[in-house]
Amino acid sequence: MAVVLEAAAQLFSREGLAATTNRIADRAGVSIGTVYQYFPNKHAILRALAHAHVEEGGRRLGAVFRRLRAERPPFPETLYAMLDAVADLHRDRPALHGLLHRLAPRLPEEVAALRAFEDHLVDEVAYHLERCGRGGEDVELAARTLVHAVDAHLHRVLTRHAIDTDQLVRFAELLVPDPVTAASTERSAPASSVRPGSSIG
Repeated sequence: MAVVLEAAAQLFSREGLAATTNRIADRAGVSIGTVYQYFPNKHAILRALAHAHVEEGGRRLGAVFRRLRAERPPFPETLYAMLDAVADLHRDRPALHGLLHRLAPRLPEEVAALRAFEDHLVDEVAYHLERCGRGGEDVELAARTLVHAVDAHLHRVLTRHAIDTDQLVRFAELLVPDPVTAASTERSAPASSVRPGSSIG
C-alpha cells in the first residue's frame, strides 16, 4: 500500500485531480487490480493521503509541543519552533497539501480528525501566547486566528512557492505582536497634521 500512496502523492502533486488510478498503478509499478485491492477509487486514495498527513502532523508537532512545555523558552524561540515544524510538514509537495486542503470538506471521514487536530493546535498556541504575554485580551481568539491564518497561508498562498520559516514567523508576528514594541511604535508615530474640524481636499 505504501508504494501506491507514494506514487499517488507524486502524481497528485503534478497533475491534481487529473491523475487517474491507472496512472497511479503504472507509477507504482503494480497492476490496477492491486490498487483496487486497497482503494476502490482515487478519492479513497486521497482520503488515505489526508489521514496520513494529519497523523504525521500530530506526531511531529506533538514532540515539539512536549519540548516547549518542558523547556518554556521565550516567545520568539517558541514561535519559531512551532512554525518550523509546521513548515517542515509542508515543504515536500506543497501542491498536494493545497489539493488536500481544498478537498477536505468533501472527505467527511477526515473532517472530524482534522477539526480535532486544529483544536489541539489552538490549545497549544493559546497556552504559549498566555505564558509569554501575547495575544491580547482574548488569547483563545488570537490563537485560533493565528492557527487558521497560517493554515490558509500554507495551503492557499504558498502552494507554488518555497516555504520559508522566517517568512512565516514575520507573518505570524503581525498577528500577535509584542505588546511592548507595539506600544512603543504607537507612541513614536507622528501626530496627524490634520486639525480637528478641518477637511482635506
